[in-house]
Amino acid sequence: MLEQDTLDHLWNFGDPAGSEAVFRAAMTEETYDADERAELATQLGRAIGLQGRFEEADALLDNIDDDEPTVGVRILLERGRVLNADGRAAMAVPLLEQAAELADHLGEEFLAVDALQMLALADAEHAETWTRSALEYASTAHHERTKQWMIALHANLGWLLHGKNRFTEALVEFQLAEQWAERLGTERDRVLAREAITECGKALAEGP
Repeated sequence: MLEQDTLDHLWNFGDPAGSEAVFRAAMTEETYDADERAELATQLGRAIGLQGRFEEADALLDNIDDDEPTVGVRILLERGRVLNADGRAAMAVPLLEQAAELADHLGEEFLAVDALQMLALADAEHAETWTRSALEYASTAHHERTKQWMIALHANLGWLLHGKNRFTEALVEFQLAEQWAERLGTERDRVLAREAITECGKALAEGP
């Protein structure tokens, strides 16, 4: 199966159309075996979904014929992502729950955290619980690539708490995001964390 770093190299989330072309080309390369091409197809579906072509993305994901368990996780995850983006969050939740459970069973740490953070988006009523679950999972991950989730997850929880006027708790999360960004993130991650700390500090100073 493909390493997450390989997929990261192929992705450009700022250019989903370009990413679509990259994945279509990659799927024709003989360097990948059948299971890996199926895994690439799940990312092609994601790229198509990011362009708002939800029916096409859903059909592509439905037609991936592969029994490899990790591919199965990715199909569930990407179908859930497409459904959520298409405004069908209630339909996305059970698929994402299945993805998280199966990924955990397989030891696919990165995918388990991805599914949990997607559940926080799709299941807004329980977003804090899902995000904390994702944080707990990522904090014990064995691979650095999975631990990088700690940056976004702490930031996400910070903004969630900020939106509930729980500014002191939010500030702690933004500070933790900055700490993880210093350890594993990019300069942009560090800048965003510092900006969040500044904004949250202003909200605390202003009071309720």
